[in-house]
Amino acid sequence: MKRLRWPRWMPIDPYILLLLGTVGLAALLPARGTGADVASGASTGAIAFLFFLYGARLSTREAMDGVRHWRLHVTVLACTFVVFPLLGLASRGLVPVFLTDPLYQGLLFLTLVPSTIQSSIAFTSIARGNVPAAICAGSFSSLVGIVVTPLLAAALLGGSGGGFSADSVVEIVLQLLLPFVAGQMLRRWIGGFVARHKKVLGLVDRGSILLVVYTAFSEGMVQGVWHQVSPVRLAGLLAVEAVLLAVMLLLTWYGAKGLGFGRADRIAIQFAGSKKSLAAGLPMASVLFGAQASLAVLPLMLFHQMQLMVCAVIAKRRSRDPEALPAEPDATPVRTAVGTGGRSA
Repeated sequence: MKRLRWPRWMPIDPYILLLLGTVGLAALLPARGTGADVASGASTGAIAFLFFLYGARLSTREAMDGVRHWRLHVTVLACTFVVFPLLGLASRGLVPVFLTDPLYQGLLFLTLVPSTIQSSIAFTSIARGNVPAAICAGSFSSLVGIVVTPLLAAALLGGSGGGFSADSVVEIVLQLLLPFVAGQMLRRWIGGFVARHKKVLGLVDRGSILLVVYTAFSEGMVQGVWHQVSPVRLAGLLAVEAVLLAVMLLLTWYGAKGLGFGRADRIAIQFAGSKKSLAAGLPMASVLFGAQASLAVLPLMLFHQMQLMVCAVIAKRRSRDPEALPAEPDATPVRTAVGTGGRSA
């Protein structure tokens, strides 16, 4: 029997439909109470398992090469904590035409948040990019953001909140680095099995993103942050964020090319340097904004959903690039030269 394939004439990627369906499910049936705890725990477990599989699949040499790729890490950090904030400050001119002052504060806070880890790595893997470098770049951004984001927010937003917490470091170590190290240690016994079952890793990539989308959107629905702004202002905010995301995606891709990075590195830079972490931003916003945190994180929550959907399409397209696919042997027959009587080699 032939496998069912998605029609080529269909303009929408099937994974985007899954993302939209997940958002719709969260809007209709958001996780509450015990359900929210279960969804959050499942998302955390999926992310930890994802890093365990990455650790089991990657050789120690590949991991060390990712750590030593300092030019890539500096580029991602510059995009996250320099270019993004500058664009956020420039958006001040959009008040009050497109944005209200509270929405601008939230947008500026969005530009200060560190990059995502799990989705950046998942999309880099789907697009056949440099996964070891993406793991290190996302982890470095998250660790640096624990200190840099609150300091930038205090300086640019005029707040005095903190944000640095030993619990945040412990959470990153337990949820991300420890599973990765465990996978590296067990790679000798399970590495071959993981390599032979790449589809399992692909399912975890996509499934973990769907769980993160459902958990984040459910939290927004429960808190009611979607009803605190008019439809006109919401449309203006979405337009501004779409332009912001497009600028960063283009800048990270073509800027990395101008800096001499190869295709695999450019993919890692694009996905790690153009994203913002909702998981890191929410607890920091609760400290920096207090009672206004629900409205302040609205730009971050919208941007988070937008970046996942847009990058899912880009990752799928990148995976089908001719240079990303293995070269096929040339099957063209070699003909005997006319009139010479010789044989082809």
